[in-house]
Amino acid sequence: MRPKWKKNLISVSVIVIIIAVWQLLSSLKVIPSFMLPSPWAVVQAFVKDFPLLMQHLKVTLTEAMAGLLLGIAAGIGLAILMDHFEFFHLAFYPLAVLTQTVPTVAIAPLLVLWLGYGSLPKIVLVFLTTFFPVIVNLLDGFNHADKDRIKLLEAMGAGPFQIFRYCKWPESLPAFFSAVRVSTSYAIIGAVIAEWMGGNAGLGVYMMRVKKSYDFDKMFAVIFLISALSFLLLSLLKQIQKLVMPWQTATSKREGRSTDTAVQDK
Repeated sequence: MRPKWKKNLISVSVIVIIIAVWQLLSSLKVIPSFMLPSPWAVVQAFVKDFPLLMQHLKVTLTEAMAGLLLGIAAGIGLAILMDHFEFFHLAFYPLAVLTQTVPTVAIAPLLVLWLGYGSLPKIVLVFLTTFFPVIVNLLDGFNHADKDRIKLLEAMGAGPFQIFRYCKWPESLPAFFSAVRVSTSYAIIGAVIAEWMGGNAGLGVYMMRVKKSYDFDKMFAVIFLISALSFLLLSLLKQIQKLVMPWQTATSKREGRSTDTAVQDK
């Protein structure tokens, strides 16, 4: 099994090579600067507008996290109801699918029209784009719970709540965290897209302003900021998953030691 530091080194090396090639192409004028600014120009733009970027970032992050938390809560609640009651599954699952068939870019201006230019339409759009992965993954996790364990709990007199607590929920946690990671990336993107359609502050509003003034170095600075923010949030989720599921970390370590032992024996 490859050590963690080697995995990180490979990932960092690829990013460094891409940035180096990008800088080289920009320095040699292979690509015009107005089409693709150099990494150094992007860094300078980021430093120059750092205080302003942080103000807009605060707005976008607040909208994204509010919509994400509401989406996760709604997804968990609906998934549990759909798992326990067939009526809820038949009634609400098609509606949940329907919300995902409407393009985000198409519904964003309607939400702005209906709810105004404040934070509410952005939160609603993030909610609509984040609750569906949670529902689908949790339902899949519930349906793939160990049937033998469920039968054993039923034979011991366990009720539906106990079966859910001791079997279905713990076994569905990996699927749940996978859904939350997807929803987290959707949340940031959804908030920025909603801000494109109208608003007074936020990274999306900032992007539209610098686009109109053809400051593409600032545009790339925002793109990298959004990417870095998404990466940090996903890393945080990974740590939370380790705290919530310590048994998974222990299992991975045992499997890693077993693999290393087998390699050494060969």
